[in-house]
Amino acid sequence: MTYSSAIEYLYGLQKHGIKLGLETMRTLLSRLGNPERRFRSLHIGGTNGKGSTAALTASMLQAAGYRVGLYTSPHLVDFRERIRVNQIMIAEAQVSELTERLQASVPSDLTPTFFEVTTAMAFLHFAESGVEVAVLEVGLGGRFDATNVVEPEACAITTIALDHQEYLGTTEETIGFEKAGIIKPGVPVVVGRIDGPAWDVIRKTAADRGALLTRLGVDFHADGTGPEAFSYRGRSRQLDGLTCALAGRHQLDNVACAVALLEAADGRGISVNEGAVRRGLESVLWEGRLEVVERGPVLLLDGAHNPAAAHVLAEYLTEWCTSRPESRLILILGMMRDKDHARFVEPFYRLASEVVLTQVDMARSASVQELRETVGSRFSQCHVAPSPADALALAKARATAQDLICVTGSLMLVGEVKALVRGCGLSPLRG
Repeated sequence: MTYSSAIEYLYGLQKHGIKLGLETMRTLLSRLGNPERRFRSLHIGGTNGKGSTAALTASMLQAAGYRVGLYTSPHLVDFRERIRVNQIMIAEAQVSELTERLQASVPSDLTPTFFEVTTAMAFLHFAESGVEVAVLEVGLGGRFDATNVVEPEACAITTIALDHQEYLGTTEETIGFEKAGIIKPGVPVVVGRIDGPAWDVIRKTAADRGALLTRLGVDFHADGTGPEAFSYRGRSRQLDGLTCALAGRHQLDNVACAVALLEAADGRGISVNEGAVRRGLESVLWEGRLEVVERGPVLLLDGAHNPAAAHVLAEYLTEWCTSRPESRLILILGMMRDKDHARFVEPFYRLASEVVLTQVDMARSASVQELRETVGSRFSQCHVAPSPADALALAKARATAQDLICVTGSLMLVGEVKALVRGCGLSPLRG
C-alpha cells in the first residue's frame, strides 16, 4: 500500500462519522494483540488546553530521558503530526504499512471510524517503536473516546466549557460527566480550572472510584505574570525561576497541570527531575496556538474555536494592542457551522479594526455568507474572501508593517494558512 492509498483509505472511514463507544475499539485492539498494554500512558482530557498540556508533559518526559509517544488531534498540515515519538512524526512508510495491517485486521462486521483506526495506529506505532511512556490527548469527550481503553498511570482534565454539545450534552454538568469518564479506579487525577456543577461531578466520580484528586488553585499553583517567568507550587515540588516557550498567560494553567500530572505519576514509576522539568518547559513546541509565523506585519495563528478559548485569545490580543498603540488588529475568521459564532466573536468587537471572513473547503465549514449574516454587522469593517488564500492576501494588502493579523476560529483554518505560509500541500484528513 502506498502512502497516498493509505491516506485515501483513512479518509474514506470518515463516512462512518463519529461513534461514541468502546466496543469496536476493544475488538480491533484485541485482534492486534492489545498494543496499548505494551507501554505506560498518561491520559489528558478537557475542553481547552488539553493539547498544550499534552505537549508540555511529553516535552518534560523526553527531557528526562524517556522514549515518549505523543498522540494528539486534529493535525494542522500533515496527518503524521498526530503520531510522534520523541517529537518525530510517524514516517509515511510506517503509515502505509500499519494501515495495511489495520485494514486486514478489521472483520467484515466491524465498521471502525477514522479516529478509532488512527488511535489503533498510534498504539501500534508506540508499541513497536519501544515507547516507554505515551501521552494521549482525548479526541472528544472522554467516557466513550477511543483513547479511553488505556489504563494510565495518571490522568488530567484541564477545563470544562460548552463545546460539541451535540455529542456531550448542553450543560457543563453533562459535559463534565463525559470528561470524568477517563477517571479510572485508583488512578490519580489532576484537575485544572474547573468550578461549579462540572467540578462537583468530577469530584464525586473521583471519590467513587478511589482516585486521588489534585486541584489547580488548591493543591498546586503556577504564579507569575506570564510564561516568561513564573514559579510552581505543588504537593511535592516547589520550583522558582521557570520559563516556558509557549506564549500566553493562560499557559500557566496548562504548565501547572502538566507538572502536577508528572507529580501524580511519580509514585507510579515515572520520575522526572527538576532539571528535566526546566528543560522540557523551555524547549516545548506546540504549533497553531498563539504561534507567530511571519513578521512585518505579524501573522499570528491561534486555533481557538469556542467562546472560552476566544476570551483567552482576546486577553492576549488586548495586551499586545495596548503595548503597541500604533498598531491595528486585523482578524481572519473562519468557523465550523456547528460552533457558536456570535458568542465566539463577542470579545473581538472593539478589539479588531477589521475582520476578513473566510471558509475552508470542508462540509462542516460555515460559509462566508453565513458568517456575514451572524457576525459581520458587529465589526466596523467587514470583508469576505472565498478561500483562506484570498483572505490572507486581502488582510496583508490592508495591513501595515506595524499591524497584527490574527487567524482564528478553527484549527482547520489555522492549518490551511500554515500550509500556505510553508508553501506546501495540505493533508486531506482534517477531522
